[in-house]
Amino acid sequence: MSTPAIRKAQKHLAANCPVMETIIGRVGPCALEASEHDPLTLLVRCVVGQQISGKAAQSIFAKLCAAVGGPPLPLPKLARLREPQYKACGISGPKQRTIRAVVEHVKANADLLPAIPELSDDDIRERLTVVKGVGPWTVDMFLMFGLLRPDVWPVGDYGIKVAVKEQLKLRSLPDAKKLATVGERWKPHRTVAAWYLWRTLDKEYKSD
Repeated sequence: MSTPAIRKAQKHLAANCPVMETIIGRVGPCALEASEHDPLTLLVRCVVGQQISGKAAQSIFAKLCAAVGGPPLPLPKLARLREPQYKACGISGPKQRTIRAVVEHVKANADLLPAIPELSDDDIRERLTVVKGVGPWTVDMFLMFGLLRPDVWPVGDYGIKVAVKEQLKLRSLPDAKKLATVGERWKPHRTVAAWYLWRTLDKEYKSD
């Protein structure tokens, strides 16, 4: 998704949804950009970010990069990391096992990551979720912040659930099914819609 495409999505959302129009008016231009361009590095970064705050994930990922000389993360060095080194970076046992599973899967399927940019969202989901510990949320983040795919809607993301509840004034936190229904209104620009919804959780937005 190019910068013009992001701007087009922003204008479309503002023109067709009063809620988004208000959010966009307060937040300003969408600053969505790829966090990593190397597929392996991005996938590991998404694993690191599972179920923790963005700030904590950034800190842990930076330590991991320092430990192996990245980014990008070199596969051979990543493959040699042992538990004490992972623990020193702040990476939990389950995430260590997932990263090892990612490394082994990539080594066993050398054509996987180079082919990803040409694959559809569904094909990428199918090929990555076979790795133990890589679930739908992790792939959603991979698609959104690595490949900038335009219509990704992370129904398993807690922050999105909170933002939707607050902005649409729902009585309760929406489950994945309800969130999927709500997200229909923002097709085919749900990636940008999600970015704006996350911004509504920022202290700066709430304090204005």
